[in-house]
Amino acid sequence: MENKKTNQLKKYAINNEKHAGLTTNQGLKMAEDEFSLKSGLRGPTLMEDFHFREKMTHFDHERIPERVVHARGVGAHGIFQLYESLGKYTRADFLTDPSKITPVFVRFSTVQGSRGSSDTVRDVRGFATKFYTDEGNFDLVGNNMPVFFIQDAIKFPDFVHAVKPEPHNEIPQGASAHDTFWDFIGQNHESAHMIMWHMSDRAIPRSLRMMEGFGVHTFRLVNAEGKAHFVKFHWKPTLGVHSLVWDEAQKIAGKNPDFHRQDLYEAIEKGDFPEWELGLQIIREEDEHAFDFDILDPTKIWPEEEVPVKIVGKMTLNRNVDNFFAETEQVAFHPGHVVPGIDFSNDPLLQGRLFSYTDTQLSRLGGPNFHQIPINQPVCPFHNNQRDGMHQMTIHHGQTSYHRNGLNANQPQPVPVEKGGYEHYQEKVEGNKIRGRSESFLDFYSQAKLFYNSLAPYEQQHVKDAFSFELGKCKSDMVKYNAIDLLNHIDRQLAKEVAENIGSLLPEKNREVNSSKKSPALSMANTVRKPDTKSVAVLLNGKPNEAQLSDWIKTFVQHKINYSIVDKKVYPLNGMLKVTDTYDTADPCLFDAILLMSSGPIIDAPVLDFIETTYKHYKPLGLALDDHQALEKSRVNTNAIGVYDLSKSSIQLFIEGIAQGRFWDRN
Repeated sequence: MENKKTNQLKKYAINNEKHAGLTTNQGLKMAEDEFSLKSGLRGPTLMEDFHFREKMTHFDHERIPERVVHARGVGAHGIFQLYESLGKYTRADFLTDPSKITPVFVRFSTVQGSRGSSDTVRDVRGFATKFYTDEGNFDLVGNNMPVFFIQDAIKFPDFVHAVKPEPHNEIPQGASAHDTFWDFIGQNHESAHMIMWHMSDRAIPRSLRMMEGFGVHTFRLVNAEGKAHFVKFHWKPTLGVHSLVWDEAQKIAGKNPDFHRQDLYEAIEKGDFPEWELGLQIIREEDEHAFDFDILDPTKIWPEEEVPVKIVGKMTLNRNVDNFFAETEQVAFHPGHVVPGIDFSNDPLLQGRLFSYTDTQLSRLGGPNFHQIPINQPVCPFHNNQRDGMHQMTIHHGQTSYHRNGLNANQPQPVPVEKGGYEHYQEKVEGNKIRGRSESFLDFYSQAKLFYNSLAPYEQQHVKDAFSFELGKCKSDMVKYNAIDLLNHIDRQLAKEVAENIGSLLPEKNREVNSSKKSPALSMANTVRKPDTKSVAVLLNGKPNEAQLSDWIKTFVQHKINYSIVDKKVYPLNGMLKVTDTYDTADPCLFDAILLMSSGPIIDAPVLDFIETTYKHYKPLGLALDDHQALEKSRVNTNAIGVYDLSKSSIQLFIEGIAQGRFWDRN
């Protein structure tokens, strides 16, 4: 797993596990670290205690400002490798040489909540990737949804102010179910498409390893001849795209607020390395205006049926960070970090981000030298005339620090394009200075309707439920009505049902956009389904058949399924197995499936709660019951789809059920 980046980071590592003596920051060895310097055992502490002052001062300054958005995150290292050369489209080195392995660092995040908020809230997930290429760092700073709430970056402060906890009471945390957010949505109909994604199951992913990533914006690829193509970037998880259910997401937020970051960390530690394939949607420049949407509009997708996604490479995350603060907290992404062969479009949201990211790093990381922090350094040399500033880590030699100079032969010199120098795409630009919006950006509702039309019936029901929950939390009748009015432009029946659920008026006139288009790629019902890395809780109710249990555990391991054995207390079962969790420490929401082994006629209350909750959440249930009447009075229909009687059916059918994930047709 070693590569140029991991080898670079080793130079900055300090290992305190090798019997290192305790010193101050100045290297002075200290003989005592438990008591302050005092005048007598019960006397006053002395100001001359430099060790106390240094230790306490450093502690007082350990925290840095959290990110304004995307504060809650987790990161990991990995690699990217191309399948075939994209030299036809770009001269970017890492996209033209399939033999090259490029180190990457990825940070996943929520948007609204602070650093200590829960992982499983309803929210957009950030999906930012830093490629450490031989030509410099390329940052693909995306989300798990392909569109955004606004079209122009000047609205970004307004949107964030609206979604963040309300300023008069700092409530709610990690949630959009409040008045100011929905007031913004109701007043800004350009958010129509994104709010449909936000209310869908995409906003409550089962795992960070099981969600798509999108670059959101339109970029340009430019080849060696200077010809450009428009491009959108996609990450496609090899495990498929899967979600939690809302009741489950809320409970996990309390049971295990670190659910997603723990899931990612443990998967990598076990060697179950998460993988995504990189996909590109490519449009010729001459076809820019050939669609019924504006390809520069960040609130629009390019439907995959119209612009297919070309799979071009794979990213694998294979190493956890050594220190969360030094790496995940200090990493600085920026959509303006590009390499030769990748350029920008005139997407007005992207253009604003090109300023904002540098500006926010100056505040968060304390000055202009954040690129020298180890996690942010490129793996290629960097030379320029930028000097000094807070936290300067480089000792620059020589007399000159300006261009042009004669004293140092004009070094460092600009690099010609033919030798790898970056050249901006020579786009022809003309027009009058104006503050306004292109008419081609004004269709707010067609793609919102496209998204809703494309969902499976159960997904549409989840969207209705999500709108009802979120708007039901709002206090203002005006805010509720305006949100219903927005839905009335998308789908009249959706607006009607949500209005009834929250006790709001429905606009008299039906303004539903006329569109019956569908895009199967938008529905999670059509995703890949595997048992790999799913988790099963084996519940013990009485003494189990240990030989049978051992065989089933072996089958789980063969299919890369994680397991926990749960009983009233922790104890060894045999030489190979032991109970790993209790009914107090485990919870059905934390598992993808349940297998019950019961040897008596009575199911204990904690066990029954596990079974009924799992059944309620549409998950697979495997039943190995000595008494087949034991669940007769429960809320579990043992004949329902996704419930497996393992005394009659093969464990393989249960494995297939685990791969399926949820049984939405279950009553």
